[in-house]
Amino acid sequence: MPVVLTEQQVDHLFNETKAFPGYQLTIDLERQEVIAPDNRSYSFEVTPFRKYCLVNGLDDIGLTLRHADKIKAFEAERLLRMPWLATQLP
Repeated sequence: MPVVLTEQQVDHLFNETKAFPGYQLTIDLERQEVIAPDNRSYSFEVTPFRKYCLVNGLDDIGLTLRHADKIKAFEAERLLRMPWLATQLP
């Protein structure tokens, strides 16, 4: 996920990266912060829905599969009303 920071913040982080080999950042998605080794933090925005999906490891398929029981019930009821839909084509 792209994180948007100010130009000044990005410059500072690039300078730190160049100055300190092995420099690592921590991304705290829950708090929406980028945290540097010196504990300096930079806030970023993310929409609530995007954050929910990322925190819960959900992609489009995962979001759909949360409703698997409802989908199965719908399909079963639909086949009762329209049994010809279950016919296999050669």
